[in-house]
Amino acid sequence: MSNKITIREYSINDKDAVLNLLLLNIPKYFAPSEALDFEKYLENQIAFYYVLLSDSEVVGCGGINFEENQKTGIISWDVFHPKFQGRSLGSQLVQYRVEKLQSMENIEKIVVRTSQLTFKFYEKQGFILVEVHKNYWADGFDLYYMEYCHTK
Repeated sequence: MSNKITIREYSINDKDAVLNLLLLNIPKYFAPSEALDFEKYLENQIAFYYVLLSDSEVVGCGGINFEENQKTGIISWDVFHPKFQGRSLGSQLVQYRVEKLQSMENIEKIVVRTSQLTFKFYEKQGFILVEVHKNYWADGFDLYYMEYCHTK
């Protein structure tokens, strides 16, 4: 069975669906306290945000933000429905955003800030670990700061 995969820009109509995706990943990949952070992000901090659909169902999402005077692109808030994890859809969404960032002339560096629970996934996408901060996101959720290496 082959599902049609589509990546498109997030719209406010997707808010409940993406918030639900996060809830499905608590406490395995996100701390309960991050649900409110994610909602604030969706309401106030999005630069670019995308949803990945399988047929017409939102099954994943992820964003792009910037720092250092728009010279650093940040892969942010990747969340997937547990039933759709492990199917290379996360890889497709990361690559989609990396390509978007690489097409922007001002971008000098691409980073992701993740946790010990998912940093191996980002290593497979071409990111290298730069530093670790214990209990950064919440108790037991460490920050793994990673940079994209253009040669995999």
